[in-house]
Amino acid sequence: MKIAAVQMVSATDTERNLEAADRLIAQAAGAGAELVALPEYFCLMGRRDGDKLAIAEADSPDGAAAGPIQRFLADTARRHGLWLVGGTIPMAVPGREDRVRNTCLVHGPDGRRVARYDKIHLFAFDNGRERYDEGRVLEAGSAPVSFAAGAHRVGLSVCYDVRFPELYRALACTPGAGPCDLMCVPSAFTWTTGQAHWELLLRARAVENQCYVLAPAQGGLHENGRRTWGRSLVVDPWGEVQACLDEGEGVVLAELEPARLAAVRQQLPALAHRRL
Repeated sequence: MKIAAVQMVSATDTERNLEAADRLIAQAAGAGAELVALPEYFCLMGRRDGDKLAIAEADSPDGAAAGPIQRFLADTARRHGLWLVGGTIPMAVPGREDRVRNTCLVHGPDGRRVARYDKIHLFAFDNGRERYDEGRVLEAGSAPVSFAAGAHRVGLSVCYDVRFPELYRALACTPGAGPCDLMCVPSAFTWTTGQAHWELLLRARAVENQCYVLAPAQGGLHENGRRTWGRSLVVDPWGEVQACLDEGEGVVLAELEPARLAAVRQQLPALAHRRL
């Protein structure tokens, strides 16, 4: 299976961001990608935290009452006949006008929604110069989510989740489901934390769970003044980086190879050796 990570430098206008995502997904599809993943906040990098509230959409699993971002994801997956991991969008919380969920939606090649994951771990950082606190407007999710993309099981996570290996182990070792072949990590890492930890954490998650990791990211200087780290990449189950894009818009492509997965798991059966 050919997989693709879309890197964006999302703006403060949702319509322009959807146009950019559409163009980049088409580029990935044209190169033969069967599964494409967008970055966190692909639809909006606002000037302030509360901007997410203004574009929040009500959940519509069957698409009957879907907002414009959900319709875009469903229509684009259907048009190109691929699995689309839709980065994240702000999903309304019933009864709460001051909170949204940071939600990753997945649509199959027929356009139907196959999974919803709400980001569990909310980012906070303060080094005296930069300050972030997602908990000001986000409500945390609580449940790990995976889905089947053809013969492959895919685990979902978002950005700051990558610092919590217990989430990935829960996904990798779900009773009765078999290991994940791929973990997706749509992200918008800051320049500071990305420079220090981005590749290190992603390679660790791939090695310890013996799976591919697909990490689409925001990468560049945004209209709101924020600079994101970029370096969208694909890591194989031995921890080797298969492809990477430094900064700016673009698409990262790689092959998810079943033979590679089988060889790593046979030669070093670490998942079978778990005791805790």
